[in-house]
Amino acid sequence: MGKILAIIWKDLKLRFSVKAELLYFIILPLIFTFLLAGGTPSGDDDPRLSLAVVDLANSSLSENLLRELENSTTVNPYLAELAEAESQFDERRLSSLLIIPADFTLESLQAGEAEVELRQQPNSLNALAAERAIQSAVQRVGSAVQIAQTSLEAAEQRQPFSDAGSRAAYFERALESAQEQMAHAPQRVSVQRGNTPDQVEYDPATSSSAGQLITWVFIPLVGISGMFAYERQQGTLRRLLTTPTQRVTYLLGTISGQVLTALVQISLLVGFGMLVMGVQWGDDLGALALLMAAFALAGAALGTAMGAFVKTEGQASGLSMVTGMVMALLGGCWYPLELFPEFVQNAVKVLPTTWAMQGMLDLALRGQGLAGILPEAGVLLGFAAVFLLIGVMRFRYE
Repeated sequence: MGKILAIIWKDLKLRFSVKAELLYFIILPLIFTFLLAGGTPSGDDDPRLSLAVVDLANSSLSENLLRELENSTTVNPYLAELAEAESQFDERRLSSLLIIPADFTLESLQAGEAEVELRQQPNSLNALAAERAIQSAVQRVGSAVQIAQTSLEAAEQRQPFSDAGSRAAYFERALESAQEQMAHAPQRVSVQRGNTPDQVEYDPATSSSAGQLITWVFIPLVGISGMFAYERQQGTLRRLLTTPTQRVTYLLGTISGQVLTALVQISLLVGFGMLVMGVQWGDDLGALALLMAAFALAGAALGTAMGAFVKTEGQASGLSMVTGMVMALLGGCWYPLELFPEFVQNAVKVLPTTWAMQGMLDLALRGQGLAGILPEAGVLLGFAAVFLLIGVMRFRYE
């Protein structure tokens, strides 16, 4: 046991002797996890186009227009200050900008002089869609005013109003009644949305947290091959022959150290997912621990098998990086596996990353427990046994 602990301590000091290793161990995984989750839209986001609105009128008519825009299925309006909105529009951060002038009132609309200003970026489909939505809202507001105006004129023909105040009060009541009737008007066109469930089970935070965890943990585990190549180049393994240390002891110490380091890294990334990303890793943390231990063993065993074939540390470093990235991509760690063609989905079942990602999504996304991830954990342990057997049989000192 003392020899194994000494080998573990030696490998840890060697690995973390370069401060940049912390960048790959924890900093970059956290950054990529956060950015990829935040940059991917979720089903809970408002799909409507954001529309900046500058209301200089603050009149009842502008309030009606904003209310109609809020009911739109195309745009999601929000109030903005004129200077800030113009600055964002000039920097092309806004596709369109609606400005409601100070004279946008009922009186100006009745006189046919009410106007709004819409600024649009050229050749923008979003700006075109926003224009259609604004036109529809203005038309509805104008229709209500027109109905109230027609009612006012009809009432005035039957009996003139005694003064301007009673005339204005009648118009306001007629306008409120017209708006209420239009709001409750029956739909002449019925729209039915399909209830076909999405075949892709996806949650940005969960998928990003699980996928980046597997990616950043798997690559250093495969990188064990570089440690073997380095020590062969330095003659360390040759000198090992002169000591009572057996090959099994050396391999066990090297693999155990990297697996323990990987489990620490996994714990940090899981904690980040829970505390920052709000990922629910299921009710059975024991199942998660089993799955991650099996995954770490599979990755370390693959690195051991590769270490028996590579000749130099540089060759091992490049090969482990490429292998880890390709396996993570094809294993569904970057994109949902359901997006790949069916033959690819079947072919990538030979990769340990596929089973690790499947098991993590079973826990965090599908709410399964220990019984649900036993097949994935079993397959990962099978990978570990096969790769370790190859590595041990092909192990060489020089």
